[in-house]
Amino acid sequence: MKKLIHHLKRQPEEHRRGILHILTIIFAFVLFILWTWSFGTSLAGSETGTKLKEDLQPFSILKDNIIDGYKSISE
Repeated sequence: MKKLIHHLKRQPEEHRRGILHILTIIFAFVLFILWTWSFGTSLAGSETGTKLKEDLQPFSILKDNIIDGYKSISE
């Protein structure tokens, strides 16, 4: 590992930045794949869909209140 670090330190800055950008893209892609995989498995159960609808109900009420408030102001 030390050999690799010393080798990278001797490279020009443009080359090191290129390596940094490539590694960043690779890690972001891996994290995105893991996130989508875990997201898909957590929503697979039928219980989860029902619970998700119950959890979102307060937000739909809030949305309805905002729409009603906007309509009453515009009238």
